Amino acid sequence: MSLTNIKLPGFVIVDLYRNTLIEPEGYLSRQEAPAQSVAEPVAPVVTAPKPVVKSSEPEPIAAATPPKPAELPPYKILGNNKKQVTVVVNCPNDVFVPEADLQFLTKMLGACKLNMADVAIVNHAVAAVHVDRLKVQLQPKFLLLFGVEPDVIQLPINFPSFKEQPYAGTNYLYTPSLSDLNQETEVAKGLKRKLWDCLKKMFL
Repeated sequence: MSLTNIKLPGFVIVDLYRNTLIEPEGYLSRQEAPAQSVAEPVAPVVTAPKPVVKSSEPEPIAAATPPKPAELPPYKILGNNKKQVTVVVNCPNDVFVPEADLQFLTKMLGACKLNMADVAIVNHAVAAVHVDRLKVQLQPKFLLLFGVEPDVIQLPINFPSFKEQPYAGTNYLYTPSLSDLNQETEVAKGLKRKLWDCLKKMFL
């Protein structure tokens, strides 16, 4: 029996060469190999959009801003306004005043030592008169209203006819229309006397 052909069991070989056998580098037994950790998938965080709360009330609509008095076109006037006396009339069929009423007015002004160069006539029927706009343009010291009531020109005060009324740096006088005054009836004569008494106190 040849010794070269002797086959030893594996456990004998391991026991004989316990201190001489070398394990390959990087070799790990199944028990020593660390368990591989598998990362669990992380679900993405989805943030629900915030609900839009709609108000039951309608959105306010910006109101159109009315133009300022200084931005509006100037009133057409008859006269030069040298003494800042404004005369407001209401004559729908004329640019300013009918010829007969103009003669009556100039006669009354002449008795007060005034003429057309001293006054400014504005026809409310042609362009509606607003007192603030009128004061910006003409800066009247006296404002005579013939047939135009004070509230019609947006005056914040009211006063009776044939009564001089000072307010905010201007003296106002309201009377019937020139056409009502320029008559030969007894009623018209009485109205003209009242007008003359007022004009004397204001200008003489």
